[in-house]
Amino acid sequence: MDSISTDILLLLLVLICLLPTPSSRDKGKLPPGPRPLPLLGNLLLLHSQNMLTSLTKLSKEYGSVYTVHLGSRRVVVLSGYLAMKEALVDQGEEFSGHAGPVLFSLGIAFSNGDRWKVLRRFSIQILRNFGMGKRSIEERILEEGSFLLAELRKTEGEPFDPTFVLSRLVSNIICSVLFGSCFHYDDERLLTIIRLINDSLQIMSGPWGELYNIFRSLLDWVPEPHQRMFQNFKCLRDLIAHSVHDYQASLDPRSPRDFIDCFLTKMAEEEDPLSHFHMDTLLMTTHNLLFGGTEPVGTTLRQAFLALMKYPKVQGEAHPHNHPTMPYTDAVIHQVQRFADIIPMNLPHRLTQDTAFCGFLIPKGTDIITLLNIIHYDPSQFLMPQEFNPEHFWMPIRRRLCLGESLARVELFLYLTAILQSFSLQPLGVPEDIDLTPLSPGPGNLPRPFQLCL
Repeated sequence: MDSISTDILLLLLVLICLLPTPSSRDKGKLPPGPRPLPLLGNLLLLHSQNMLTSLTKLSKEYGSVYTVHLGSRRVVVLSGYLAMKEALVDQGEEFSGHAGPVLFSLGIAFSNGDRWKVLRRFSIQILRNFGMGKRSIEERILEEGSFLLAELRKTEGEPFDPTFVLSRLVSNIICSVLFGSCFHYDDERLLTIIRLINDSLQIMSGPWGELYNIFRSLLDWVPEPHQRMFQNFKCLRDLIAHSVHDYQASLDPRSPRDFIDCFLTKMAEEEDPLSHFHMDTLLMTTHNLLFGGTEPVGTTLRQAFLALMKYPKVQGEAHPHNHPTMPYTDAVIHQVQRFADIIPMNLPHRLTQDTAFCGFLIPKGTDIITLLNIIHYDPSQFLMPQEFNPEHFWMPIRRRLCLGESLARVELFLYLTAILQSFSLQPLGVPEDIDLTPLSPGPGNLPRPFQLCL
């Protein structure tokens, strides 16, 4: 870290001293945890560059349910299988709030209460109307997959970085639903979307992204990388707004072409001034779907490439000619997600009401973090938890599923199957040297940069 960044962090610590002490008046009966300092909470116990490791270490001392304070922000951490199941399944309604990045607060992904229910119900119906969960979307994915294979053949066995070509592939599918058509791989709009999303996720997953989520009001004026995240957001929002403006001029409510047309029609039908269907929620919901429909699938595919090269025996077993059924390929994908700890802390939840949980009384509005990385290696759930074994079929514990999860599952299966049917994935070095630990432990747990040969 350069001297300017160090000076800024020192200034930030001074400003933190002006913040109020975490209040104890509304604590209810909170789970145990380290005693917070009057001004910083427990931040000195947590390393911003590896928050996950710090929280995992505290769970060994305070148990599967404990409390930490991130500055003035109170957080309850869940690290055990039973605690997570009780929270996210048995008491899913109470834990259904989301406390995500401020950039996404108006759309579906991190909305709460009535807004989330209304927008989600509407969006699911529209996505289904345009093929999600139907044969038509599978045909569109297979068509896009044929373009991918053509691009991969151009590498002619030479080393290459798969990041960009995979991002173009998966982004085009959600673009076809949102904007009515796929883009050419060299279309400037598609390239801009991918560049903005990839850059933003890297910032969100880094230390400045984590610091911003803790000290939003203080960091708004600090000229560090998180400001570029807001610039990226504005550029992507402007791109979406430009498309919406074009669609308004040619909108035919009787013949909607895509998600945006349907949302515009719904906006025109709404007469309630408090309706959730207005231009801001259209732009933010489209942004959420575009972001969520691009990065997670691409990240998982890159992690799958790494894992299959590190474990060539599994790659051989996963070949469609050996295992032409979906369960084994699904099991490989879930093992990739488990071993690489993709989204290891899940998305942060927030209590929608005062809640009795595990013998504690946790106040409404408390943020909840779930450490999925711990149950990924829980010996009570896996016979040999440290082994990469597709027979360890794992399914995530959560009730509030991602809006496009069914689409993502189909994409992952069809793309990975097509790639393995056409190519053998070869590392540049020996398989034992491949490092599956993520580059950064943020929202997407980005894999380390790598090249491979096909």
